[in-house]
Amino acid sequence: MTSTPPFDSVQDVQAGLGGESYLADRGLATAIYLAVSLDKPLLLEGEAGVGKTEVAKALASLLSRELIRLQCYEGIDASQALYEWNYSRQLIAVRAMQDGTAETHVEDLFGPEYLVERPLLAAIRSGSKAVLLVDELDRADDEFEAFLLEILSEFAVTIPEIGRVAAEEPCLYHWIDHPTLEREVEIVRTRAPGVSQTIALDVAAAVARLRSMDVAKRPGVAETIDWANALSFLGVERLDEGTARETLGAVLKDHEDQELAESRIAEVVGDVDR
Repeated sequence: MTSTPPFDSVQDVQAGLGGESYLADRGLATAIYLAVSLDKPLLLEGEAGVGKTEVAKALASLLSRELIRLQCYEGIDASQALYEWNYSRQLIAVRAMQDGTAETHVEDLFGPEYLVERPLLAAIRSGSKAVLLVDELDRADDEFEAFLLEILSEFAVTIPEIGRVAAEEPCLYHWIDHPTLEREVEIVRTRAPGVSQTIALDVAAAVARLRSMDVAKRPGVAETIDWANALSFLGVERLDEGTARETLGAVLKDHEDQELAESRIAEVVGDVDR
């Protein structure tokens, strides 16, 4: 029996995510609609801070599904992401066999009860009952990234001692870019309703200019919201050179980036255009 898709349309996806305070554009909403309706995994990529983590959280909450998170880091390998064996439990079983107190056979030591499930395997087994979030993939090495993309392309894995574990379909793909100026203002006003329209617009425009500069860490939407909140808390009505210079720490988290922005502060706040 085929289950009823949770969304009736792309607009339904946008409305649902909006209820979770996540504003998805048409392209992202379409990708989510297809992935959920066709029971396909969705691989989202994009620069840091564009909302990949937040869309996973919002979607999991909206669909009442488990959020399974794979946090990548330097040196992560397949066993830490996929599965490994519970060696301590296996050792106890081996000792019990040696003592003659257990009927366990050697081949039983590699059964499901001794398998330690990691995020990738948990997601594959859960299928449409979970949302898999692969976070900070750029921190992992090239070999692990290639391994992960191979797994996601088939959404299946073979465990030699147990056999093949697979979900139903290969994944869909969508790139999340930084939002447009208008959309970013809307996001700020949604996530920080205490921020005025003027400050939201000033900050979003300034962040867009910062992203166009040669900064090491381009600020994401979260930094835009943080900066707008900071200015609103300080009672600032318009972003000018002085307040921008004093509060750059809310939007730029790299010392050299801050120095660059300070040297071009008039351009950042848009005084060259006013």
